[in-house]
Amino acid sequence: MRSLELLAPAKNLACGMAAIDHGADAVYIGAERFGARAAAGNSVEDIAELCRYAHVYGARVYVTVNTIIYDNELRQTEELINRLYEAGADALLVQDMGILEMHLPPMELHASTQTDNRTAGKVAWLASKGFSRVVLARELSLDDIRGIHDQVPCAELEAFVHGALCVSYSGLCYASQYCFSRSANRGECAQFCRLKFDLLDAEGRVLQHGRHLLSLKDMCRIDYLEQMAEAGVTSFKIEGRLKDISYVKNVTAAYSQKLDEIVKRNPSRYRRASLGRCSYTFTPNLEKTFNRGYTDYFLTGRDNGIASPDTPKALGEHVGHVKEIRNGSFTVAGTAAFANGDGLCFFNSGELTGLRVNRAEGNRIFPLKMPKWLTRGTELYRNCDKAFEDTLNRRSAERKIPTDIMMEETADGFRLTFTAEDGTQATTYELTEKQAAEKPQCDNIQRQLTKLGTTPFTCRNFTAVPDEPHSFIPSSILAEARRKTADNLAKALSQNTRNPNEADNKEGVTAKAENIYPDNTQYNYNIANRNARLFYANEGMPSATPAFELSHPDGAQLMQCRHCLRRQLGHCTKHGGTPPQWREPLYLRIADGRRFRLEFDCKNCQMNVYAE
Repeated sequence: MRSLELLAPAKNLACGMAAIDHGADAVYIGAERFGARAAAGNSVEDIAELCRYAHVYGARVYVTVNTIIYDNELRQTEELINRLYEAGADALLVQDMGILEMHLPPMELHASTQTDNRTAGKVAWLASKGFSRVVLARELSLDDIRGIHDQVPCAELEAFVHGALCVSYSGLCYASQYCFSRSANRGECAQFCRLKFDLLDAEGRVLQHGRHLLSLKDMCRIDYLEQMAEAGVTSFKIEGRLKDISYVKNVTAAYSQKLDEIVKRNPSRYRRASLGRCSYTFTPNLEKTFNRGYTDYFLTGRDNGIASPDTPKALGEHVGHVKEIRNGSFTVAGTAAFANGDGLCFFNSGELTGLRVNRAEGNRIFPLKMPKWLTRGTELYRNCDKAFEDTLNRRSAERKIPTDIMMEETADGFRLTFTAEDGTQATTYELTEKQAAEKPQCDNIQRQLTKLGTTPFTCRNFTAVPDEPHSFIPSSILAEARRKTADNLAKALSQNTRNPNEADNKEGVTAKAENIYPDNTQYNYNIANRNARLFYANEGMPSATPAFELSHPDGAQLMQCRHCLRRQLGHCTKHGGTPPQWREPLYLRIADGRRFRLEFDCKNCQMNVYAE
């Protein structure tokens, strides 16, 4: 039987705890430094607190140490990793191979998607270097994933299922560093791909003007989780370490419920990777959470619906169109219910424009300020549902571990045993003076011992031996025994999570490093420190080019993209498009006039972006 893990993002401690409450089997979080989201750092003390909270449910905490590291940071990185181990972290997400040359504590290593994991050979090589899990490139199809799993069954495969998409293969995007001196491989991405571009042909003609040509929709694969599990995915990852707590709650709950349905249909094949059952005060709705429109990306093959060229902002859910405008208000033709404080938006001459609802009377909207560009027939979207947000801002879920409770009389008192759903037990012995009961005791005993309140547990079954105890036991003693046993069970459950998962198959992990990047792009290995240079030298690559951030190569390849503008514009003859009338190469141009050359690598179905 395979465990299925829902992996949720945590910007901070509060988001991490909310993810656990709403059904995550694991969370990933950034530490003080060296995480691929520099704006989402957390103290080791907060990570320790999150570990204590998560481990009771058998949930795990993974810490991102997945930036490239400079020489003067090696000692600090090693110290941080050891502190994270002491704090209880279950695994590290790593990009920089220099970390493997450090004195590491015995914790799991996961290869970040920043290591460009798109082939079975790469995954096998990473497994041979000690990585127990590999985070796959987002661009892979179900067939690609299945092929990797079949060839490298020893590696756990983690795949993204929801959230924002990078247009370039992760780890191989240098546009932010090139244009703004902010390295994506150092957690400082300036989101070059969300900018407006002009598209020019070789003669300088403008083919597209002022459009977000590299901006993609957000990923949503909630309807493909079972197919992904069948293909070999172990962990289903939600993107969003910069997202707020309402995003974490809503998206985690939606995907957790879907995984529960899969497990329920396939009880002999799958189980959830952690313990507990969640109850919610809301109905999860992915349309109400930040999104640029949704795509399954390349999971089921290539299509043209992956881009969001009109805006990089969140549209939200479509709520209707403007029916009438009158006296500083307008009515909406649609079925949505509105609330004071809702955020609405619409397109005005290609630009997304927003408004705030000051007052809503049925479908009549009185905005805080009436937009002069709003016209009859304008399509409206809601990107902030105030009522939904208010629900999520309160306590919106509770997670409890089903527990069997047995109380047995002994010669000098009683024995209380709690057994969690995974079989973990805790037992407390209480010495009590034997006093004959004047009236039946079982109802009061059951009421006192099953009053689990704010503990992580809920009583599934209660048993008393004998059925009707003969002795009177004060309620205060029962309550104290219940408290101690619950505490001991929580401690016992916490100790179960630090053991790494054992791979089912140890074969196929002897591969050497693939020399997958040609000589002119060897900066793609992202070698930024002496440890990494030593690592690759030992792998038979003594002269690989230093990382882009250090070497600043001229005319460099800045991006490798599965998204293809030739295909997007209907001119990919390989896939049924019409031959283009332009003369190549094509160029992207940003507002300050800088240009970037496009190369269409049709053999690999890939578009590359080069510095000019």
